[in-house]
Amino acid sequence: MGWINSVGVFQEYYQTDLLRRYSSSTIAWIPSLEIFFILGMGPIVGRLYDKFGPRWLILGGSLMHVFGVMMASISTEYYQILLAQGICSGIGVSAYFSHLTHTALGAAVGWFDQKRGAAFGLIFTGSSVGGVVFPIMVTHLIKELGYGWAMRICGFLLLALLLITCLTVKSRVPPRPHNITGAQLLQPFREPAFVGCVLGFFFLTFGSFVPMNYLPVQALQAGVNPNLVQYLIPILNAGSLFGRLSAGIIGDRLGMYNVYSLVGTVSGIWVLALWIPCNTQNGLIAFAALFGFSSGAYISLVTPAIAKVSPLPEIGFRNGLVFAVASLAGLTTNPINGAILELSTGWLGPKIFAGTLLIVGSMFILSVRIYRVGWKLNAKF
Repeated sequence: MGWINSVGVFQEYYQTDLLRRYSSSTIAWIPSLEIFFILGMGPIVGRLYDKFGPRWLILGGSLMHVFGVMMASISTEYYQILLAQGICSGIGVSAYFSHLTHTALGAAVGWFDQKRGAAFGLIFTGSSVGGVVFPIMVTHLIKELGYGWAMRICGFLLLALLLITCLTVKSRVPPRPHNITGAQLLQPFREPAFVGCVLGFFFLTFGSFVPMNYLPVQALQAGVNPNLVQYLIPILNAGSLFGRLSAGIIGDRLGMYNVYSLVGTVSGIWVLALWIPCNTQNGLIAFAALFGFSSGAYISLVTPAIAKVSPLPEIGFRNGLVFAVASLAGLTTNPINGAILELSTGWLGPKIFAGTLLIVGSMFILSVRIYRVGWKLNAKF
């Protein structure tokens, strides 16, 4: 996930160099397809996991991801990069991201009750660490060795890390294939609390990927030193690391939905109150750190929030449904904002879009809390 958290680096490089003859909206389909496959392949990968277990699933996904990155390293045309990085690599990552959902997160749900939020926060810090390392690594390698060797070196690093995963990860229980009927598939959507959770994460996904993808591009156009721009996404992901760790611990104490709705709203406020008016170097650094902290916090709370309103045997299945719906937002948010960016309002449009949808998503999460425990301020939920 650290690779996907680095989408802003690729958007900035493609838009200013390799694919500069294409619009930002067109280029945005590359990272958006990665996000779509990672979130949207959950039900399919989950079915394969139930039938065959994790080993072959992770092996196949690792090979596809590394192959996609390597093919991107020799690509020069838009369609080639779209197929290699957007589709092949994205499908590969989805195999072990969904595996994470079904095993590591599923195990945390089964083993942790009182400290479940802290366990999830710790698991999700890996993506923040990767999101700090990869943007710096890619940017420096492109400058020193060129785009092709930068991608190849990243591919070799991914291969080494994923090899460890392939050799060490195993399931506690044998595969248990089971069929899901249409009635079972629709049943969660008849529950108001689950629907509120789905809509909340859908709109939060719509808003959160705008800064992640476009912050470096906007900073360059605002005149920020290019040597500093390369560190904005790592700063955002470093803030996310602390947000993910602290949100789970605080959520255990104060209630998952209380914290979830709060940090989602704060993320929207940072966009509307800080990112819109501020175009200075120091202001954008502050925004990256603050937004990273709050957005990382609510991302780590998604699965515990789903678990809170779901029967234990259905947590993995329902988690896949929520991520599948959110994948539609991940697919369309960056191209939509690329098109908005081309309007006369410039950067104001995408910023308003992101901030508003973050707050709308938070209100849906708050509605679940109100539906379950009412308006009592001291209710822990």
